[in-house]
Amino acid sequence: MQNIHIATLVIIAANVLISMKGFKDFEFFEKYKFNIAGIRRGEQLRMITSGFLHADFNHLLFNMLTLYFFAGVVISYVGVSEFVIIYLASLIVGSLLSYYFHKEEYHYSAVGASGAVMGILYSAILFIPDQNLYLFFAIPIPAWIFGVAYLLYSIYGMKTKLGNIGHDAHIGGAISGYLITLGFAPYLLETSLWIVILLAIPIVLLLILHKLGKI
Repeated sequence: MQNIHIATLVIIAANVLISMKGFKDFEFFEKYKFNIAGIRRGEQLRMITSGFLHADFNHLLFNMLTLYFFAGVVISYVGVSEFVIIYLASLIVGSLLSYYFHKEEYHYSAVGASGAVMGILYSAILFIPDQNLYLFFAIPIPAWIFGVAYLLYSIYGMKTKLGNIGHDAHIGGAISGYLITLGFAPYLLETSLWIVILLAIPIVLLLILHKLGKI
């Protein structure tokens, strides 16, 4: 088992404790989840608190395992404070992008740390693009391929409204993690320009599709 930094442990603990409270307390869950109607009433805090709530234990477990495996990579390359900034900024940007695309859907709701975790994952991919991730915990796939493929899948999911998944929050988090990491580690533009360009392709595609009114 890898060593876990106290910052990662605090974030995981906050997610577990708040999510467990939400599992047991419906009123608490409803009060702090991401909900367009609530946000438009002035409850902007939901855009942050929703990132610490989860729909069920499996949702919570998947996000926290992903964070556990990649937080250490980001901390080792950019530092603890920067890791926390990437995490929180990705959470917020994911919520902002969700709000932007769903602001007229008053019923729209979402929960989960996926945007924040995707920001950490994309940050880590910039540093370790060739490290294998294990699809379904069994199939090895290079991190950069997973990153590009997942973002393309998320764009497809946004366009087709696929499943009960906050694809826009995933994309917002990934974009935030990508841009902030480059701000903290601009040397990547020289040492890993190929992966910087590859990871930018889905982001540019999203902008083009939105400009054309396709998404």
